[in-house]
Amino acid sequence: MKRELDRIDRRILAELQRDGRLSRQELSERVGLSPTPCLRRMRMLEEEGVITGFTVLVDETQVGFGFSVFVSVKLDRQVDDQLVAFEKAIALCPEVVDCWLMTGSRDYLLRIAVANLREFEQFLTGKLTKVPGVASLETAIPIRRVKGHQARIA
Repeated sequence: MKRELDRIDRRILAELQRDGRLSRQELSERVGLSPTPCLRRMRMLEEEGVITGFTVLVDETQVGFGFSVFVSVKLDRQVDDQLVAFEKAIALCPEVVDCWLMTGSRDYLLRIAVANLREFEQFLTGKLTKVPGVASLETAIPIRRVKGHQARIA
């Protein structure tokens, strides 16, 4: 059974999500703890799997992949071996930055990050449509992101 996160745990998470490069001293000051108990709580959050790692956020536009496309995928059969095969194929595609198994009329929702429409077309025709079991695709091009956040804490 997972323990309930308290107000201080959630403050630690919020501060680290805002700036993962905070020093232990800065973090402890921001959450109102001395450094040792703050570090102990942070390590416990890591051990419990609440904190799953530390990373840097990258602006996809700045590295040449500012064109996103959402693709809904329907498989011809929803059986375990076909789901596994699809997921293995998608894991090999660097263009796919998010992949969700879905309920409803489509099986997967992908977010593709590419440089432009031409690169998306090459990905679509050269890779995605060639994945065994893909029955149909539906694409949507986002206009702009209205809200985006790493994880919900509160």
